[in-house]
Amino acid sequence: MDPSLIIGLVLAFASVAALVTLEGASVAALILPPPMILVFGATIAVGLAGNTLKDTLNAFRAVPRAFLGRAPKPQESIERIIGLAEKARAEGLLALEAEATDSKDPFLSRALQNVADGTDPEELRILMEDEIATKSRADHANSKFFAALGGYAPTMGIVGTVVSLTHVLENLSDPSSLGPMIASAFVATLWGLLSANFIWLPLSARIARLSELEIERMNLVMEGVLAVQSGAQPMLLADRLRAMVPEHEVKGGGRADAKEKVRAAA
Repeated sequence: MDPSLIIGLVLAFASVAALVTLEGASVAALILPPPMILVFGATIAVGLAGNTLKDTLNAFRAVPRAFLGRAPKPQESIERIIGLAEKARAEGLLALEAEATDSKDPFLSRALQNVADGTDPEELRILMEDEIATKSRADHANSKFFAALGGYAPTMGIVGTVVSLTHVLENLSDPSSLGPMIASAFVATLWGLLSANFIWLPLSARIARLSELEIERMNLVMEGVLAVQSGAQPMLLADRLRAMVPEHEVKGGGRADAKEKVRAAA
């Protein structure tokens, strides 16, 4: 689990609470159900109106992963593929069928099963690229949905403020209540801005970033599996896979480490 989203949101809302407290106001004054219901309810409703019901449900299903998702570790994938290359060279491609059954990664498992079944390399590449593209489109749709909510929310806040100010104008005969009523009216605008910049847009960015990392991992696995299928030499394969990953994301930083691990396993 990568806690950056949780930490970021907590710090963001804590900063607002600190500001309100230091200004001598009360945080409770900002927790007003009517404007919050309008902002959150109308924002999600408009987002639903601009998408299909299935899009909306899929987007919210992606929220738990945005909070609890684990950033892929390229080093683990590289070591796994090098191990598969060693096994394929020692026992043959049919030995990968057992690895496909034991793998907890569905993408890798399907790829290994196809290799063991003797699927043509070009057909396997097309199959894996299609799966990667489908994953990318689905994640993009989820990210786009929350980005849209981030655009709608401030406007919904303004709508809430205008509605509340209309009510204020209806009660000008009671000057003593104007101050609190006007302050309450602007709470809707505040929640529109807060929800957009503290919830919806960060969710969109987080889903997009996790998707990028996962797509990179899947491409790494694809190239590795295809190289294993073609009988690539493990040390050369280690060099190739490490060249696909930024240096700081690979444990040890140098390619010599991979060669040492392969020699030790040989």
